[in-house]
Amino acid sequence: MDEAVGRARWLRIFRRAQRSDLRLICFPHAGGNANVFQPWGRLLAEGTDLMAICYPGRQDRLLEPCVEQMDALADRIVEVLLPYLDRPVALFGHSMGASVAYEVTWRLETRYGFAPTALLVSGHGAPHVSRVELDPDTADDEYLLGRIGALGEVDPLVLRSPKLRELIMPALRADLRMLYRYLPREPEKLRTPISGYLGTEDPTCTAESVQSWAELTTGGFDLTTFDGDHFYLTPQQEPLLAALNTRLT
Repeated sequence: MDEAVGRARWLRIFRRAQRSDLRLICFPHAGGNANVFQPWGRLLAEGTDLMAICYPGRQDRLLEPCVEQMDALADRIVEVLLPYLDRPVALFGHSMGASVAYEVTWRLETRYGFAPTALLVSGHGAPHVSRVELDPDTADDEYLLGRIGALGEVDPLVLRSPKLRELIMPALRADLRMLYRYLPREPEKLRTPISGYLGTEDPTCTAESVQSWAELTTGGFDLTTFDGDHFYLTPQQEPLLAALNTRLT
């Protein structure tokens, strides 16, 4: 397959600024897809490109096998991003995406000497304090979907529709399997500064667990909270993007 075509499958470019000062690359949550970030384009500061990672096994990659090992996923994403490091880059990851973005940042720093402008982590504790206790292979679909539904702003149609469930369950299970097996190295500090974001009613993590990201950087850490649950990003989209713009500019 042509290399450029291969990259296009992994990276969705939602906005290219006429004079780009920064590239914001977003990483979706478990079971999620890149399109959740598409509306951000209208709210980002002028001069910021908007891109999002499309994991295999969803959207137009539905027939591709999901990646179930964090190292394999992060290695491939780094390869995809290399041509885009010709200007400053910031990485935003929500939930599972925060851990993926951390692994990508660590690889960029240690293997290529490239430190992103910022690592922006949302709705997830640092990987050295966060563990998925449930083996998804021991739980049925109803239980897993119930757990996801309890997180907050999930479209109930997804939980009720057999067709939609059939589409999302393979990717969701693969992502949860990857997180369950994810055993990071001893915590290694980044040079990249980290900013944490959290919904105040998030049942999956606390301000304390998000604060733990401060232990993984020598570049400084700050935490911003918003009203809302695990999926605060949707109802709080405008204040979140205002905070990101301030942080990045």
